[in-house]
Amino acid sequence: MKEIFEKDKSDIFAWFNWFSNKWNKYEAFIDFRYGDNPREVAENFIELYRDDFVNLFDSFDNDDLDAIDQLQKLTESESHIFRIIKEKINRRNKVKFVDFTSKKIIKKDL
Repeated sequence: MKEIFEKDKSDIFAWFNWFSNKWNKYEAFIDFRYGDNPREVAENFIELYRDDFVNLFDSFDNDDLDAIDQLQKLTESESHIFRIIKEKINRRNKVKFVDFTSKKIIKKDL
């Protein structure tokens, strides 16, 4: 990627735009339906665009690895946010009410 930065800083943004467009159009849920796990879905995506990724990998340097580490941390944080949201929704759905007049516990989904 150092070569990309040296040529034109907008090239890196073009690559990220390319990646975002391709990923958003990729039908990952079809792979999930066939039983693929997230890693397999990623590998399928990279294989589909193999030549583009080979060119990208050839242009990576250590600074790019640092940037990718930071992006991966952000992605992992986003994943934790979704887990927390899911956990809160599931916890809300398990709320129990106690009817003190009959001494019964009533489970209700909110």
